[in-house]
Amino acid sequence: MGIALVAGLALGGCVQTRQYADVEFTPPQGDYKLLVMRPDVSVGSVTTGGMVEPRADWTETARAKLLTALKAQQAGRGGNVMVLEKRDGIAGVSAEQVAELERLHYAVGSSIALHRYSGAYLPTKRRKGLDWTLGGDAVALGQRTGYDYALFLHAEDSFASDGRVALQVLGIAGCLVGFCAPTMGGAGQFAYASLVDLRTGKVVWFNVLSAESQVAGIKMGDIRTDAGAAQMVERLLDRMKPGREVRRRQKAAQ
Repeated sequence: MGIALVAGLALGGCVQTRQYADVEFTPPQGDYKLLVMRPDVSVGSVTTGGMVEPRADWTETARAKLLTALKAQQAGRGGNVMVLEKRDGIAGVSAEQVAELERLHYAVGSSIALHRYSGAYLPTKRRKGLDWTLGGDAVALGQRTGYDYALFLHAEDSFASDGRVALQVLGIAGCLVGFCAPTMGGAGQFAYASLVDLRTGKVVWFNVLSAESQVAGIKMGDIRTDAGAAQMVERLLDRMKPGREVRRRQKAAQ
């Protein structure tokens, strides 16, 4: 009974991705110029009480691993690509301007994730594909740098502390004698990537990744490692789907 119970809880973990695109979006091809922005990363420990405490050392390790994974992934895509490792890495653009654009993207990206992925739909956004923009700041970046697109990545990861694992072990043990404690999440990932057209400022493509386990100690990937970072980048950026109208025309032409 105990083995079956633990196996059932482990299977409670899941990984989901969901893409959204402007209705006329076509993935970049040919001699496009792409600026990959410095990843926005947060990694923390899930305390016994279920709160996530950020860890600066884990966060910096994960950011470095994601940068390496992004470079490797983009190297096989073609185009003229620059991966930004530091905010002051763009000639003619200050670190504060990059930071401001990062903050703006976080606000817009969080809104897209909430209103498209989480089901809190906005009536004004229905049937419009992606209808979000970073506005003039993104256009100004494109004008200063000559890049056509900017790719943003936001990633959150968490891992159960020893206390959190021990608490769930006690809960599972209770099930064996007929008293089950409520299921407690162990750890999880939440991430999204977006492609911004720097000629218009519009977000033209967006992908959300959600991965979580209901068992403390079961990992759904670890972006502090080479393999875990590469896995997240692959899940988010492996294949960009064209927009709805582009797919419709492609289907009609077949």
